[in-house]
Amino acid sequence: MDKVTLVKTRLQAGIWEGELRVPDAIERLPEIEVSYLDQPLPGHTLSEDPDRAGVWFFRFAVPSEVISDGVQTFVFTDRDSGQVLGSFALIAGDGLADDIRAEMDLLRQELDMLKRAFRRHCLEVGAN
Repeated sequence: MDKVTLVKTRLQAGIWEGELRVPDAIERLPEIEVSYLDQPLPGHTLSEDPDRAGVWFFRFAVPSEVISDGVQTFVFTDRDSGQVLGSFALIAGDGLADDIRAEMDLLRQELDMLKRAFRRHCLEVGAN
């Protein structure tokens, strides 16, 4: 594979982390640009993995000022070639209210509440 790839490893505490894999056949390290609403964003770092050749750790701190209701999409591109290396979306607030995943989470919470109430009831009936 003679293609640069950016693979997500995790999103934690507002920091998107991934591995940039650069094959030996590629002579230059891509300059990654992170954009949101077609505007470049600062706040990313790239550091070489000392244990694996051709692998770089990429970290992007999601700016809190761009997080709001709805869907926010961030795109990672090679600044020179324009090649899209990856992207991710954040969904928050009211835009999430009708999402099936939010409905499932709400159902899970309600089911847990019902299970706790049922267990309490069984303990009370068993004690009498």
